[in-house]
Amino acid sequence: MSFNRPERANSTGIAVLRISVGALFIIFGEYKVFGAKFVFGGGFQYWINRFLQEGAYPFMVPVLRGFVLPHAKPIALLVAYGELAIGISLVLGLLTRAASVAGLIYMLSLLFSANYPGADAPFWQYFGASLEHLVPALCFLTFLIGEPEARFSIRKRIFGAARA
Repeated sequence: MSFNRPERANSTGIAVLRISVGALFIIFGEYKVFGAKFVFGGGFQYWINRFLQEGAYPFMVPVLRGFVLPHAKPIALLVAYGELAIGISLVLGLLTRAASVAGLIYMLSLLFSANYPGADAPFWQYFGASLEHLVPALCFLTFLIGEPEARFSIRKRIFGAARA
């Protein structure tokens, strides 16, 4: 593997990041899809209630209470299969832009549902409180801006060139 060309090194770096983020999403999605607790055992509702108690942004509270909790099982299924699909897409390098749009929306939803530092917090604490969701969101943004399928992708193997 030659890194003497900067564009090759950059595309390899984005591919490694894409595959790493994808592997994490496969792990997170897998236990939700193949285990019964998250969707059917109250795991999803537990997290939503925890978000409501500990850190939802004020504008998200009515959404979580009025929409998400009353429709918990279908939304939990969407979350579980969505995480798994995002992960598989990123690892394979297939439909990565679509997966990145979904992943970015998902991470921003989690950020606003779980990372509110409080009305009196200094501006910089909003970023510190949101790192667990902001960092993956920035990865998805990178995949949208860059060429995530340029290296180590099924799409490139099948079609010969990365296209999105």
